[in-house]
Amino acid sequence: MDIETYRSYCLSIKGAEEKTPFDKTTLVFSVKGKMFSSTNIDTFELINVKCDPEETLLLREKYEEVIPAYYMNKKHWNSILTNGKITNGQIEKWIKDSYYLVVAGLPKKVREEFQNE
Repeated sequence: MDIETYRSYCLSIKGAEEKTPFDKTTLVFSVKGKMFSSTNIDTFELINVKCDPEETLLLREKYEEVIPAYYMNKKHWNSILTNGKITNGQIEKWIKDSYYLVVAGLPKKVREEFQNE
């Protein structure tokens, strides 16, 4: 996956916004102000995604390209190396899973906006 494909996919998700809240090189995708994915614009070596805590460890064991996310809560976040060994379809699935985990944590009234996504 290249950065333009990543960016286009993230922005295609309902309610997704992109920002650089931390510095000029960290691109963050969020829904209602809550991050569901991020990457470094300059290097695009990895993508960070939120995961169910049990799945976080399973994915690390199953895929060499899935590692604990840097600067993130390692119980809930994985980094996916963008070296071409993981298919775009699989990366998109993990991004969407991350999005749904974030949406699930939003207040009920706000969540209802995203139920049919």
